[in-house]
Amino acid sequence: MAAVLAAVVATFTAGAGLTAVDATATTASTTTTAAPAAAGCSVSYSVTSQWPGGFNADVAVTNLGAPIDGWQLVWTWPSGQRTTQAWNATITTSGTRATAKNVGYNARIGTNAKVSFGFGGTWTGSNLVPTSFELNGVLCTGSGSSDAMATVAAMQPGWNLGNTLDSTGSDETSWGNPRVTEALLDQIKAQGFKSIRIPVTWSQHLGTAPSYPIEAAYLTRVQEVVGWALARDLYVMINLHHDSWQWINTMPTDHDGVLARYNAIWTQLAEAFKTSGPKLTLESVNEPQFANSSGQAQEVQLLNELNTSFRDIVRRSGGNNATRLLVLPTLHTSSDQVLLDALATSIQGYNDPNLIATVHYYGYWPFSVNVAGGTHFDATAQKDLTDSFDRVHTTFVARGIPVILGEYGLLGFDRHTGTIQQGEKLKFFELFGHYARAKQLTTMLWDNGQHLGRTSFQWSDPELIAQIKSSWTTRSGTASTDQVFSAKSTAITAKTITLNLNGTSFTALRHGSTDLTRGTDYTIQGDQLTLTAALLTRLSGSREYGTNATLSARFSAGVPWRINLITYDAPVLSNAAGTTSAFAIPTSFRGDLLATMEAKYDDGTNAGPHDWTPYKEFDRAFAPNYTTGVTTLTPDFFTAVRDNARVTLTFHYWSGTKVTYYVTKSGTTVTGTTA
Repeated sequence: MAAVLAAVVATFTAGAGLTAVDATATTASTTTTAAPAAAGCSVSYSVTSQWPGGFNADVAVTNLGAPIDGWQLVWTWPSGQRTTQAWNATITTSGTRATAKNVGYNARIGTNAKVSFGFGGTWTGSNLVPTSFELNGVLCTGSGSSDAMATVAAMQPGWNLGNTLDSTGSDETSWGNPRVTEALLDQIKAQGFKSIRIPVTWSQHLGTAPSYPIEAAYLTRVQEVVGWALARDLYVMINLHHDSWQWINTMPTDHDGVLARYNAIWTQLAEAFKTSGPKLTLESVNEPQFANSSGQAQEVQLLNELNTSFRDIVRRSGGNNATRLLVLPTLHTSSDQVLLDALATSIQGYNDPNLIATVHYYGYWPFSVNVAGGTHFDATAQKDLTDSFDRVHTTFVARGIPVILGEYGLLGFDRHTGTIQQGEKLKFFELFGHYARAKQLTTMLWDNGQHLGRTSFQWSDPELIAQIKSSWTTRSGTASTDQVFSAKSTAITAKTITLNLNGTSFTALRHGSTDLTRGTDYTIQGDQLTLTAALLTRLSGSREYGTNATLSARFSAGVPWRINLITYDAPVLSNAAGTTSAFAIPTSFRGDLLATMEAKYDDGTNAGPHDWTPYKEFDRAFAPNYTTGVTTLTPDFFTAVRDNARVTLTFHYWSGTKVTYYVTKSGTTVTGTTA
């Protein structure tokens, strides 16, 4: 039979390095004893021709670590193949294990250099490609220099071990989280995360100048946690975290002192981690910022100085650090174009393709904290997200520079996830996950303990994490709202909401496990879902205040969209007296839910914090308590209120209802009235 050319090519990589330089030899000679293990490697295996019972193959090996003198490449034949001849290497087989050793003239492989060899072989039944290779004992399964983008893609999705080793107290429990356990890391792996960012604050664990020695016990503990994560085949990122605002920010006025301490820390960390596997990445500094500078230009220059020093220290330390992937932030980890451009210019100037850019994203600020009327994930908030990711992609990814969104979430989560209304929150995370995938950005969820229980291993908001996980692979349908309100004081009427199909198609509307009947229980016209009065009447039952029933809109992909059917009447507020440190308005919510609050003086000017807007920040200036039946005004609110000047409060509820209330502060005394 005629020979058949097999277009079979497989690449296996580990570690990280610069673009490979071809050092292929062309003749055969003697063998050499293998040198110590390489720090990383990349192997390309190609079947160049194949015929019944025989084949030829080429193998290219790139050394991504320190130079080696003498090498051997080992693999296992997956389907019983054998070699019959070889060139540029000596190949032996024991059972299914093949070993290729260098010949005399190609024993040395410099850093980022490549050596190639080939062979002829036999096969029976099938000629499967080997699934892994080891170069001098190093398994080539990570990613190398030319595949830095692929490595960062393999880190998706990621998770932050927040408020733990980054705490500014005496140890990792100082901010209320328990000590990290191997069981927690098992859970992170089981939840589908591929990488873990371990923020570390070093300030309180340093000795004095000039060497600034790191407390040995603390460094050992960090190494232990990093080792646990690496042992679970997770990619790991560590950094200098709250050091950024504790002392690095003084660099404009203490340049030499800050640089000396910064360099001392990274010199010690580079030495401590230089033998760690290639799945460890190092991040120069978290959210870099500078106080008392002459302006942004100086701040950009100072950050560039820190990033440059960090890169040089790590690279010079040798070992796996010679080619380790390093993460460099923009100023404030911002996605503003001028700051993206500054970092891109720096990275291109380093001529080091093992660098990753990082920014953070916490959403359009008014929506992210629920201030200035930012109650909805509206067109403005959506555009902020897509514009940000577009800029990052164009500036970095399109130029071959991988990007990690090292933190993401909503800023209101620092207090609790209820600061942002559930449906609006879910729409944010649905678009976030989709657009990050579209723009090839690896994402790392910020979790300070408010998402995954550190000992219970339960998610505090299962609906939220289900949406996040779904967004890793597909889109989900959503809707204009997840709340359908029917006033108890009036007859029930049909209600219509708009579906956001997001490329999916609507498939069903379900109550519990029962599919509802189209035409009788609901109708669909394009993206308009109408719930009939008959359905709402039946499911509202005796019409108790609050959620009477929950529906589930199903789509062709992604997670379902929950719709709460709520009975309400206008909330009733009562007169109250209190102090600036403790003031609560008795509130009968009657099934309704508070969205935001306006505050104005009688002259029409804005009152309270953020006086550029009448709409105050949810949970900072005011907060509802549906269990105790009060609406609290905080000390922060009254600190920004004038004495003896009446403030008109307008409470906006999700049903659309508005209720007016009046408060007056006199010294530390506060009175509140309904009229």
